[in-house]
Amino acid sequence: MRGLSFLMHRTRHITAGSRVCLVALSLLILMGTAWAAGPRGHKKARPKGGRIVLVHADRLHYDAMRNPEANILNGHVHFTHDNISLTCDSAYYYKNTNSFEAFGNVRMNQGDTLSLTGEYVKYDGDAQLAQARVNVHLRHRGSLLVTDSLDYDKLYETGYFFGGGRLRDSGNTLVSNTGQYDVKSRDAVFNYHVELTNKKFTLTSDTLYYNTITKVSKIVGPSNIISAGNKIYTEHGYYDTQRDYAQLFDRSVVQNGRSTMTGDSMYYDKKNGRMKAIGNIIYNDKESKNLLTGNYCEYSDTTGYAMATDRAEVRVYSSPDTLYMHADTFKIFSYNQHTDSVYRIIHGYHKARAFRADVQSVCDSLKYDSKDRRMTMYGNPIVWSNNQQLLGEEIQVFLNDSAVDSAHVLRQALLVQALDSSRYNQIASRVMYAYFKDGKIDWSMAKGNVDVAYYPYGSDSVIVGLNRMQTTELRMYMKDKKMSHIWSAPATGTMYPLKMATKSEALLDNFAWFDYIRPKNKDDIFEWKEKTAGTELRETNRRQAPLQKLSDIAREKLRTATKDN
Repeated sequence: MRGLSFLMHRTRHITAGSRVCLVALSLLILMGTAWAAGPRGHKKARPKGGRIVLVHADRLHYDAMRNPEANILNGHVHFTHDNISLTCDSAYYYKNTNSFEAFGNVRMNQGDTLSLTGEYVKYDGDAQLAQARVNVHLRHRGSLLVTDSLDYDKLYETGYFFGGGRLRDSGNTLVSNTGQYDVKSRDAVFNYHVELTNKKFTLTSDTLYYNTITKVSKIVGPSNIISAGNKIYTEHGYYDTQRDYAQLFDRSVVQNGRSTMTGDSMYYDKKNGRMKAIGNIIYNDKESKNLLTGNYCEYSDTTGYAMATDRAEVRVYSSPDTLYMHADTFKIFSYNQHTDSVYRIIHGYHKARAFRADVQSVCDSLKYDSKDRRMTMYGNPIVWSNNQQLLGEEIQVFLNDSAVDSAHVLRQALLVQALDSSRYNQIASRVMYAYFKDGKIDWSMAKGNVDVAYYPYGSDSVIVGLNRMQTTELRMYMKDKKMSHIWSAPATGTMYPLKMATKSEALLDNFAWFDYIRPKNKDDIFEWKEKTAGTELRETNRRQAPLQKLSDIAREKLRTATKDN
């Protein structure tokens, strides 16, 4: 009758023999082989515990017919064992095996920091193991573990629960099917259907480590952390529940509204809304249809600011054809967040390259405004579309839902159209405006110091000569990727027969064809290609204030006045 439990022993005193037999049978069914299995996780040889001391019982008797191995104790029963003290309503005391079974209002104290209460406890003094059942409460330094089945290893000061348990401390509540709690380290391990909750978030997992001192949970399996407006998925990481700070690894995902951040390693400070990600990062802003990638990224979910570097790339997929942009560093600024009028401004620098099926570009730096869908390029910018090339000191490209809408070239503008490997239509001017249709230049307008070299076609679609002209304003109209006709303000020029046109006459002074640095596809944007030396534009000086210079006499007067004061 050594294998007993307290499934049906609800009374505070052991009475008639029939009741004892019924209780013994019920306890035997509940206990099964759990006690024989012993504590988990410790394989070292266990030292034998000291002798159990019976301190007090109101009544002690012996019944050889019903339980020949036990002394039966009733009323204010009190045992001690080393630093453990246990009280209960009644008990079976097995002196020969240095063990007992305690029933009713059981309370076990270890030192002055740990207490265990329940309706039934079986205790083995030699093995230093306690098995508690029914309404078990384990209290330790501000933490409370509630379960119906708990095995407590006194030697290693560890409690193992199964059949469901709940741990509460000052800020968190954790529930799971099984788990353990280490009294020395105050580490807890929870397994199967784990849920950690507090007033700020809920964490669900299948396996979770938690420390009641630091309030830090260690995540070792598929887990979700859900709070107001945010969701984190991770399979490996740490979450500081006090600081609301997460360290996430192994391709974790942080979702904020309609944007998500994925990376090899991420550090997320939810309280301040800041996040840092390292390694193969993907930031997807579904609201503005932008994708930011790189190997290092910072993001603020309060301001919508993002920064990426180390193979940084921005993809704008708001139209059927995705625009791919690369630069050494990208910064994204958000405006009117969480409203219907939200928009982003993207800054890219340096060595910026962009590719879309209908337009490609290179420059030193760029800015993209999602509100008016304008990309502005600085530092020797070049834009290509089909067989046409635009360059200048600054280029603004306006996009619509399907293709390029227009391009504005400011200062030292040059439009080149390649007819074949040796002939090019060219227009140079101070400023230029190109308007697109179906992804191709439909017509363009040049203003200020316009210089033109182009090859007109005859009625039989054969080039008839080379036209060189200069004017103040010119409009050029395209058809089938060729110049169909032009309009100009009063102009001067010469029409050369094709065979008489020399190379110097066929090419403008600032002619350049940079097809060799043009991005060929979306992967080519990562390969920076230098221009041939000497072909870079020299930026013009614009509206600089005149320098003021004091005369020698005025400078001497000023020096004297300063000394006098």
